[in-house]
Amino acid sequence: MKQARNGTAAAGFTLLEVMIALVIVATALMALLSLGNRSIDVHDRLQKTTRATMLAQYKMAEFETSGLPDGKNTESFAAPFDNYRWRFTVAETPLPSIIEVKVIVAWGDEKNNEAVDLTSFLLQ
Repeated sequence: MKQARNGTAAAGFTLLEVMIALVIVATALMALLSLGNRSIDVHDRLQKTTRATMLAQYKMAEFETSGLPDGKNTESFAAPFDNYRWRFTVAETPLPSIIEVKVIVAWGDEKNNEAVDLTSFLLQ
């Protein structure tokens, strides 16, 4: 604040003080907005991962009750989950009556880690 000519303090802020305060407030608001956008992206990814995990559990339960399908080992889910696709692999174990079944549910690009896999051991 400046001193008035008569020696008393002038009331109010200078233009420079106001501009510095606005820069600080604008910087803080930009940081908060970018944080909000990041939070929305993380929520979307978590929602897709949770949905894919539940679909993998559903498909594994289907294999446990109905057996493994013949032929195709990769397909898409029915609507409303048609943007998710699943595939499974079967591997032998040291025990002849048990097999290792892995169900992979993917969305988007698997190379970008947009997939969930679930492994279980089933009796033949």
